[in-house]
Amino acid sequence: MTPLEHPMARAHSATRRRFVLGACASAVALAFASAGFGFPSLFTQAFADTPPAGLDGFLLLSRKLTGRTNFDPVLAQRVYDALSKSDSEFVANVSALNVWLAAHGGVPSDTVTEALKADTPKLAVTVTAVMRAWYLGLVGDAPRISVVAYERALMFDPVNDVLTIPSYCRDVPFYWTQKPPGAA
Repeated sequence: MTPLEHPMARAHSATRRRFVLGACASAVALAFASAGFGFPSLFTQAFADTPPAGLDGFLLLSRKLTGRTNFDPVLAQRVYDALSKSDSEFVANVSALNVWLAAHGGVPSDTVTEALKADTPKLAVTVTAVMRAWYLGLVGDAPRISVVAYERALMFDPVNDVLTIPSYCRDVPFYWTQKPPGAA
């Protein structure tokens, strides 16, 4: 039996052949990709760090804007559904905002809206809507405002150690901003 006829030699030879063929196929694919023969989009999609879409994308955006790491899943779904229903472009805007925030290296959330107003005003409106929904628990504009959270609105978190949150709303939203009857 010659060394090339040994079963282990054939196994090594087959393994080397597969490796060389795989390496060649990869080199050809990369050559086509760099030459622009339609493969770039395939490689971009396969290896790009694309943000998640839907509820996951909304939660990613919410974490970036609020600085919080966790949200109540039921409340998150309710907020997401209400915002999606109130704005037909909401889902696309959330994806665009995640891409914008990733490209701008983590712009602090308090300056995002101002930066977007000059760049992309419709995305600035979406940021405001998301923050308003989480912190005030409100979605939409008058006269069609939806209350999606009250006791669990994030505005109560900074004072939860000293303020008892009423378990009911005493009047219409923002009733406290109006002057009382008879006040000058």
